[in-house]
Amino acid sequence: MGWWRKDRTILAAVSGGPDSMAMLHMLKALGDELGFPVIAAHVNHKLRGAEADAEAELVRRTAESWGVPCVVGEIDMPAHLARTGGNAQAAARRLRYEFLRRAALERGAPVLATAHHADDQAETVLMRLMHGTGPGGLAGIAEHRVEEGLELIRPLLRISKAEILQYCERNGVPYATDSSNLNTRYFRNAVRLEVLPFLERYSPAVRSSLARLAEIAAAEDDYLQRAAREAFATLVRPEGDGWAADRRGFCKLHLALQRRLIKLILNCLANRGIPVDFDRVEDILAAAVADAPTVTRMDLGGGAVWLREYDRMVFASAAEAATTFCHVVPFPDTEIEVPEAGLVFRFQTLPAPVEGDFGGDRRTAWFDLSELKFPLRLRSREKGDRMEPFGLGGSKKVQDIFVDAKIPRSRRDRTPLLADGDGRILWIPGVCRSRHAPVAAGTARVLRVEAVPLTGGAEPKPNMNGFLDS
Repeated sequence: MGWWRKDRTILAAVSGGPDSMAMLHMLKALGDELGFPVIAAHVNHKLRGAEADAEAELVRRTAESWGVPCVVGEIDMPAHLARTGGNAQAAARRLRYEFLRRAALERGAPVLATAHHADDQAETVLMRLMHGTGPGGLAGIAEHRVEEGLELIRPLLRISKAEILQYCERNGVPYATDSSNLNTRYFRNAVRLEVLPFLERYSPAVRSSLARLAEIAAAEDDYLQRAAREAFATLVRPEGDGWAADRRGFCKLHLALQRRLIKLILNCLANRGIPVDFDRVEDILAAAVADAPTVTRMDLGGGAVWLREYDRMVFASAAEAATTFCHVVPFPDTEIEVPEAGLVFRFQTLPAPVEGDFGGDRRTAWFDLSELKFPLRLRSREKGDRMEPFGLGGSKKVQDIFVDAKIPRSRRDRTPLLADGDGRILWIPGVCRSRHAPVAAGTARVLRVEAVPLTGGAEPKPNMNGFLDS
């Protein structure tokens, strides 16, 4: 599996129960044979009084007798819950993994091992089925994953609880019994002690069947997730503080990939508290592929919105719709960054005559310098803005220009307008230039303005489930 490499320290999370004590015993034996160090780590949550203290002492004493270094941490969960409230098991799991991660990094251990086994896998899959899940949830507990440079391994994941207990008996491995594991008030305990035994009356192999399902689902989920990431790289690009996707390309994807791509983008925004659930994904999917309106807006929660604009889909901050900016261009021969638009503008004066498309193209415009009043400004649109487009013979609302050019709503407030000191709108990059200050036969000096993308860009960083998946 590539987990066991010489001189590569493994930190083993040891609760004192049979699973983790058996794992520590196995890792110690393998480490002695293959040459990798093992460290035991135990967390006392202070939830079960003397029983928890006895478990900590058992782990410390046994590790010492086996010649394994041991670190014990204490978390005052009663005090933590009194301060914060919330789910006790979830909070304990989160704080435990925070401690284990710190312990591994402080001791130079690149690998963290936990003692989840095949029965845990079966319970996890069944719990997720009962709550409602997709193929990713059916994959259950990951056997191996890397999170922020730390590897998390579950070496017992294909071994049953019964086999672990037999191992402990054969090898004289001591262990403690956690009385809280018998409390069916906790959902996992109820599944283990009541639901699975009931199902075994009708399917004696249900545990192994669920574990096998997880193994198959994990491989297929990995394949589909890779395909979704490839689609992300092809169809999605960063825009402002969000993401924009090619809707036509999206509609050509298989339904399974469409759902996954939406989830992947939403996970990129998950730090905003956007719920990534089935109903949310289905609402976006239905609006994205519908034949009806070309412009649709949907509130995602967490201050974010989803927009369908012609052949684009945008996942962005609702606040971007109110973006305003103004960058002063005090003199020619300068360079001005407009981060709101992701552009940099280069201003260059040239002596006439020069060769060029003086009517302007999508990213370059040319002006008679003598007819411009400085300072120029690169600003966002304002209510009531009008422009006199080249060749029109009159003025037109900037709003109407955007509509005619099919500029998506989400981009209109971030599309810069170049105006001169008299307030005349000279150019809308990528859209049109005005009739003002054209280059003519009598022009002595020319101002060339070019808009180019800012270098660099955001990389997709989905919020993937890490150590808290079980």
